[in-house]
Amino acid sequence: MKKRSFYVSVICMFLIVSTLKAQEKTEKVEELKEVVLVATKFAIEKEKIGKVIYQIKAEDLVNLQGKTVADVLDNLAGIQINGNNSSAGKNKSAFVRGGRGYQTLVLIDGVPLSDPSGINNEFDLRLLTISQIESIEIMNGAASTLYGSGAATGVINIKLKESEKKSISLHYQVSAGTNNSQKENSINLLDFNQNIALNGSLKKFNYLVSVNASNINGLSEASDEKSAIKFENDKFQPINSYVRMGYNFSNNWSVTLFNNYDKDVYDYDGGAFTDSDINKGKNTQNRFGLTSNFKYNKGNLKLVASFNKNERTFDSFNAWTNGVDHFEYEGESLYADVVNDYKFSEKFQLITGVNFQDQNNKTSSPYGNIDESVANYNTIDPYFTVVYNSTSGFNINSGVRLNLHSEYGNHLVYNVNPSYNFSNNLRLITSYSTAFIAPSTYQLFSQYGNLDLKPEEDSAFEAGFIYSIKKEIELNTVFFYREISNAIILPDYITYQNANKTINAKGIESELKIDVIKDVNFKLGYTYTNKSADFDYIPKNKFTAMVETTVLKNTYLSLNFKNISQRTYFDQWGTGSNIELAAYNLVDFYGSYSIIKNKILVFAQINNIFNNGYVETIGYTTKGRNFKIGLDFKF
Repeated sequence: MKKRSFYVSVICMFLIVSTLKAQEKTEKVEELKEVVLVATKFAIEKEKIGKVIYQIKAEDLVNLQGKTVADVLDNLAGIQINGNNSSAGKNKSAFVRGGRGYQTLVLIDGVPLSDPSGINNEFDLRLLTISQIESIEIMNGAASTLYGSGAATGVINIKLKESEKKSISLHYQVSAGTNNSQKENSINLLDFNQNIALNGSLKKFNYLVSVNASNINGLSEASDEKSAIKFENDKFQPINSYVRMGYNFSNNWSVTLFNNYDKDVYDYDGGAFTDSDINKGKNTQNRFGLTSNFKYNKGNLKLVASFNKNERTFDSFNAWTNGVDHFEYEGESLYADVVNDYKFSEKFQLITGVNFQDQNNKTSSPYGNIDESVANYNTIDPYFTVVYNSTSGFNINSGVRLNLHSEYGNHLVYNVNPSYNFSNNLRLITSYSTAFIAPSTYQLFSQYGNLDLKPEEDSAFEAGFIYSIKKEIELNTVFFYREISNAIILPDYITYQNANKTINAKGIESELKIDVIKDVNFKLGYTYTNKSADFDYIPKNKFTAMVETTVLKNTYLSLNFKNISQRTYFDQWGTGSNIELAAYNLVDFYGSYSIIKNKILVFAQINNIFNNGYVETIGYTTKGRNFKIGLDFKF
């Protein structure tokens, strides 16, 4: 309570100082054209937000073709994608501010994504492909008041490509590359991907159809460094499809229907340093729904509704019985969100909404079955957010959300997020937020389940600044501190439990962008994370650097550097002691050339140029030096 009172006091002092300073301020802050959606669910000027928001725009993604979404996110300050440098079939989890993957919410076109068939509802980043994406916004920091319990540490908002204005447009991309560990130097093209998309507009009607398929082989998931024989390669074969149809009833009212189907089949090994030629799995996701946007005088009303069904099956070798165990997990989720933005004036707006979610899980396994009539819950969350933007430079975003959980009762979460623009160049930001995270159906009802689990409770404080000189230099730095009570852990691999002490995470995120030399840009990122208890391979220090240039005609070149510091991992299921993992560096090169501008593009990349050896996850293989080439066509 003392710490919470301290944070509230800091914010109150910030408000008082800002108000006094505003009385002296006469310089009008220049309006910026950049707008963001993730901060309020509606378009708002970036300068009026008291959060650092990373934007990956369409022009940036053009220069990232052939990369995965996990690749792109892993090079940002404040985000660590565990598993990104391992075999393609390994799970990719986004860790933000010392949190776990299920505490970072992923949205596609404003629709939250989750997997109720999984251990903790975490969305699988392997199901996304860059070629289908228009832009990405990332907001680090708690956003549970606006987005619910899945947004305790951050929100990743992915916008899919817009339909072309002409009646039909074709986009085709193909790429092939190697898939080697540090010990191999094969030139076999074992990483193959292709994507085809049709889209266009016919008067008030618009459409998009996209299909992506990959076939990736060549790496063993488990490391064979302790084996006298080479482990077999493990394949990963995903296919992703997306269909969207929209209709504009008027300039103020539009409705969009969508369907997303994903499927992947994969091989996986028996665990750390353990090979298997039997273990195989399959995941499918089928998601459909609608979004509607209605603008009226001084307001904007949005509706988002979706139904998601996930099915996961896998076969696992059982050394005790010398047989094969078969597992089936099925999860369904229903989501609906109605939210209204009403602008009383240019300074003051009120965002109100109601969110409904229903999730269930059905499991069939040798260890017992879970019936969906038992493993289910629903939530109904009314919420509101007040946004005030004064002409003097003071801004505040503050809100409350009431979680009405069918199993865990009522929980109130809130946020206070003031910021102040001292000039066109300097903005101070701060916030205090709380979050409520209920156990998943797996954590409650599986063979490791515990019906006595308590919900996790999260509180987060952040303070920092954003400094810019025109559009040539921008520096943002944020200090954060989080406390997690009742953290859900699996300490003995027998039963899920709540941690008996509060876990805290604190750190600094900073990014510097420099654009002072014509056709040459620099970007530096640094993240420091210190967590009091950690089982997640989160490094204390992460440093990223990138230089990119378009100095050659029709050509884009970039060089990326990443340093991951030494990590201490408590091996609770192996040695039972702390293991020190060495620091490592990665250098990647990317280049593209426009044969016909906006029509035909050729691209190439070299990852881990110096073939550095390192451990990302104990007992599992990491990638060595690899090459990829590709062609991108638009007609």
